[in-house]
Amino acid sequence: MPDPETNPVVDSVPKVNEIAVGEDLAFQRKWWRFERIIWLLFVVILVCDLLGLFGRGWFSKAKCSTPDHALTVDYQRIERASTPSTLTLHFDPSSVQDRHIVVFVSNGLIKSLGARRISPQPAISALSEGGVTYTFDVRSAPTIVEIRLQPQMPGEYAFRIQTAGNAPIRRTVLVVP
Repeated sequence: MPDPETNPVVDSVPKVNEIAVGEDLAFQRKWWRFERIIWLLFVVILVCDLLGLFGRGWFSKAKCSTPDHALTVDYQRIERASTPSTLTLHFDPSSVQDRHIVVFVSNGLIKSLGARRISPQPAISALSEGGVTYTFDVRSAPTIVEIRLQPQMPGEYAFRIQTAGNAPIRRTVLVVP
């Protein structure tokens, strides 16, 4: 056994002006690197949110129309579950037939994306295979119809909207938690 009087205990803690600083520069460099990675991750998440990648933002907004522009749809590519949103249908005068607009909306929009209300109210609503056909009385054109949505479950949902005698619009919406 070594003698404490002849072999003094050596203090391994670095000191500055006799104050123990206890630094571990290798560990500190690793910690600083970890902090930079976390800050970068926060910035990426913030930018993605501002762009609308988590719903309601520039990237999330979408607009599509039929080849003849008889129907144009404004919608959100990315929706949030249990959060209300609006899908807007813009009808060109060419979609009016005998002072009526007839539009088919698929079950993907009605059930999956949770259509809650349609405004203005259609004159006639008829269940058809795979969706609902709405008939609107038209007094002036262009006409706008809004469908209020509130999807309940996360997932990817496809929908189809079609006016009488025109090509359908088929799109997909991603619903995030």
